[in-house]
Amino acid sequence: MDGFTACHGSGYQTPGRTRTVSAMTKNRFGTEITTADIVEALSFFDTWEDRYKYIIDLGKELPALDPAYRTEDNLVRGCQSQVWLVSKEEGDRLFFEVDSDAFIVRGLLGVVLAAYNGKTREQIRDFDINAYFDELNLLKHLSPTRGNGLQAMVRRIQALASS
Repeated sequence: MDGFTACHGSGYQTPGRTRTVSAMTKNRFGTEITTADIVEALSFFDTWEDRYKYIIDLGKELPALDPAYRTEDNLVRGCQSQVWLVSKEEGDRLFFEVDSDAFIVRGLLGVVLAAYNGKTREQIRDFDINAYFDELNLLKHLSPTRGNGLQAMVRRIQALASS
């Protein structure tokens, strides 16, 4: 797609660039939907209520996780909601499949995957996720338990990139 990548069903648009999507995943976060896209899109909204709606709509963009991956081993510990995260390596890049039982958490997973999905281990380790969250002004608008869960997701991905 040129110009804009639409968030289906939301009426919102996320500016995006065309990128190759891994054959192993249909997840567009990190490949077509980037951190810059999310920062730019969220900057258009005046209220956090509208930003939350947008984040929830981002979660709708995540492909469904195969139920076979909804196992204890794939659960992310430290999250208020149930979150499953599976990684697959393709060449020198890591791709992630995720799911949650909460709409807002699915959206937060999209925000995180925009930073990490389809990246090399080195890119994942070097990315300043805290600066990204600060730019989004995200953590101060989440409950402490949601913020802790978000950090748990990040730690799990970083640990997978370091192994």
